[in-house]
Amino acid sequence: MARERRRPIVGQSSSSSSRIKSPAPFLSKTYDLLEEEEERGRREAIERGSWGQRVVSWTADGTGFVVWSPAEFSELMLPRYFKHNNFSSFIRQLNTYGFKKTASKRWEFQHEKFQKGCRHLLSEIHRKKCEPSAFPQYLKASEESNNSPSSTVEENNTTRLLLMQENKNLKKERMELQMQIAHFKTLELKLMECLSFYWDDHHNKVRRLC
Repeated sequence: MARERRRPIVGQSSSSSSRIKSPAPFLSKTYDLLEEEEERGRREAIERGSWGQRVVSWTADGTGFVVWSPAEFSELMLPRYFKHNNFSSFIRQLNTYGFKKTASKRWEFQHEKFQKGCRHLLSEIHRKKCEPSAFPQYLKASEESNNSPSSTVEENNTTRLLLMQENKNLKKERMELQMQIAHFKTLELKLMECLSFYWDDHHNKVRRLC
């Protein structure tokens, strides 16, 4: 007797192959930031006839991006996309996802899966399993930097300014937390006063009824 052929069950295709992985929000936001800045710069170039000063942009070949002005990037771009203004925190996140700093005299970053016009590759970028230190190599001397004294001094000055900015941000956050604590303590005292007044008033009413 001929064997029955097993018919494939409809809808039995692997769910894992049909699922579309979503990239990490940090990567999507960084990509959107670059694309929107590119579009904004293109519109300004059409209106003015030339490209204006850019805060951040893709590299010429589209295989990386450059933060031309860390100060303006922190003040204007980070709050809009990431709800903070800490440049050091931003580059630590880049390090977490395996980005490399590829230039010694400017903040240029690169990842083989993070390229202009290749948004579909973002889902293939994953966080590192462990970080060797709290600060990435971007905040230290770049391995690819030439060892000339002027380059080293410039790197050290930039690093020092970034650390000073982060220290300033941390002090600001601490002051805000202290103010919030003081505010909550004041609310607590007022609440205790209200409860005390309510208790005394209630106790007096009970005594009059008795």
